[in-house]
Amino acid sequence: MAAGVNFRRGGGRGGGAPCRLRRATGSGRAKVDLQEERQHLPRPAKAVSKKRDEDASTDVGEGADEWTAVKTLVKPPDQLELTEAELKEEFTRVLTANNPHAPQNIVRYSFKERAYKPIGYVDQTAIHFSLNGNLILKDSDEGRRQSMRSAVSEKASLETSAVISEETEIKDEEGTEDTQAAGEEEAEEAGTAEEAEAAEAEEPPPPRVKEQKLANQFNFIERASKTLNNPLRERACQSEPTPCKNFSATANQWEIYDAYVEELQKMEKSKEKEKTKAQIAKKEEKKKGRKLTSLESQSDDITKISKAAKIMERMVNQNIFDDIAQDFKYFEDASDEYRDQGGTLLPLWKFQYDKTKRLAVTAISWNPKYKDLFAVGYGSYDFMKQSHGMLLLYTMKNPSFPEYVFSSESGIMCLDIHNDHPYLVAVGFYDGNVAIYNLKKATSQPSYKSSAKSGKHTDPVWQVKWQKDDMDNNLNFFSVSSDGRIVSWTLVKNELVHTDVIKLSAEGTTMQGPEGLQLQTLGCGTSFDFHKKIDYLFLVGTEEGKIYKCSKCYSSQFLDVFEAHHMAVDSVSWNPYHLKVFISCSSDWTVKIWDHTIKTPMFIYDLHSAVGDVVWSPYSSTVFAAVTTDGKAHVFDLSINKYEALCTQVVVAKKKNKITHIQFNPVYPVVIIGDERGHITCLKLSPNLRKMPKEKKGQEVKKGPEVEIAKMDKLLNLVREPDGTAGK
Repeated sequence: MAAGVNFRRGGGRGGGAPCRLRRATGSGRAKVDLQEERQHLPRPAKAVSKKRDEDASTDVGEGADEWTAVKTLVKPPDQLELTEAELKEEFTRVLTANNPHAPQNIVRYSFKERAYKPIGYVDQTAIHFSLNGNLILKDSDEGRRQSMRSAVSEKASLETSAVISEETEIKDEEGTEDTQAAGEEEAEEAGTAEEAEAAEAEEPPPPRVKEQKLANQFNFIERASKTLNNPLRERACQSEPTPCKNFSATANQWEIYDAYVEELQKMEKSKEKEKTKAQIAKKEEKKKGRKLTSLESQSDDITKISKAAKIMERMVNQNIFDDIAQDFKYFEDASDEYRDQGGTLLPLWKFQYDKTKRLAVTAISWNPKYKDLFAVGYGSYDFMKQSHGMLLLYTMKNPSFPEYVFSSESGIMCLDIHNDHPYLVAVGFYDGNVAIYNLKKATSQPSYKSSAKSGKHTDPVWQVKWQKDDMDNNLNFFSVSSDGRIVSWTLVKNELVHTDVIKLSAEGTTMQGPEGLQLQTLGCGTSFDFHKKIDYLFLVGTEEGKIYKCSKCYSSQFLDVFEAHHMAVDSVSWNPYHLKVFISCSSDWTVKIWDHTIKTPMFIYDLHSAVGDVVWSPYSSTVFAAVTTDGKAHVFDLSINKYEALCTQVVVAKKKNKITHIQFNPVYPVVIIGDERGHITCLKLSPNLRKMPKEKKGQEVKKGPEVEIAKMDKLLNLVREPDGTAGK
């Protein structure tokens, strides 16, 4: 018995040779007959048709059973049997563009709710292909560079081609002449037989031109390589929340008593240990220091984070007062455009401290190095209500709490900060003492302080001023007091050494003493100021209303005396630009501007209330501000209006409150004003109060001290009379 399996293998295009495979199983061997037809060899048509008939007959005969058999559907045994209605029922499916690989159940830990929360939104985008283009715009910089390079290369190629063409023409002319001469000689020798060859020789062969490779702007090779993209890994970590504990306790009398008993027991045990250790223990104790109690250790822990706590406090304050900070930086009063000359003061921060509510602001001074820092002295102008004093330093970055706090037994009446050493603050007290505070030291006591032994004043010190170092490079400052003495204080080693500069002896003010003695009374100094350029020259204001022009070189006489006011001179100040001009204010309601070479005032302004303080602005020689006891601030600009103030604004509304001092910031357009309730108010000047010269077309605006001096000179020339005196 033999079983055979027949199958056909089709060829390629145009038909292939049939292949027949037979397998015999009786004798254990297989016979395979392969019959192939070559397509390329021609074959007779009869043979081809005969061969096709034989193949067809064999194929039909062998596979007839397979084609004639009835095809039956084979069902799996577990297939459901459905009715026609169920088969015709339609099921709709919605196709979405969601990424099947995107996670659907992402959860994150929420520290706010302290629980894991599912994330609703998941990114479904899937990028299949992205390609960065390398096209360049013609109008771009790189496009212009490439177009210029191509134009230069084309020009060079045209020049080279022109040179080559000229060389080829010259060679052609030389070649034609040589060939003509040779042709004539051969024609004479060869005769008529070679006329054809001579004719051909007459035609010159084309000259060989060296092919020069021209630069082809399209001749380039683009190469690209694709590197393997490293698989991305996402790593995330979640830190454990800091453990929180709730602690609560009640403090009763017996608990406090037990704590003190435990502390006493610890102290007794430590004393017993100290006795047993003897001298070695004592040496170790000197090195280590005494043991800290629980309260002291707690205070040490607080000091470790004091710097970080201060930064956090400033950040919180800047967030709270963000609108004020924005006004300080950017706000400009737009209504000034519609006013002719007037201006306004915009209130910004208000500085106050709980322990200074019942004290008056007696002195204000800006720090010369840190423009946002200023010092405030607190005391009392009431003789019957004298108490302690305080020295505070505020910064505009933290209006809620002072940066430095110093307290004193007597009220502080004046202060001044050193220009070269901004950490040194000179202070004058109501009891006649002067002192120097060092901000670098952590102690609350002054580094230097006068005493009755070292020559302190016998009356309140109304003003102090730092001066240049002496010949031995020792720091020194001056003070003025109601006892009529102008004293120079020098820092020598660890003490203050005083020198009386001048005594304010008033002319014609003598008193009849006991036994017919004539006693000369002294003037009471209330304020003074030193010249900005001339070191030895200074002015002194007194309670009698006089202003003395004095020199450091003369201790027995004055350079000049001005009958300035009818009441006490509260402030006197030199102009920061003009060397001859100074200003004074008094309780007689007036502010006067003087030329120190003329006895009469140049300008007089009546402010209808006692004037507490007056200051020049640092940015203009003609702008000054004054404050009165009725709670108003007045700002003048003589170059705009010589007769009245540009701004008169109520700063303190309460009747029982009075303004005491005012100061301009040296950089920013703000002023600070102090009152009798211990409050400091910061106000911003509107644009009309700080006008600068307008720029003209084609002209540069001149700035600097020379321009400011010229402005003041122009005003003085208007009021000076021909004989050298001044008129009101």
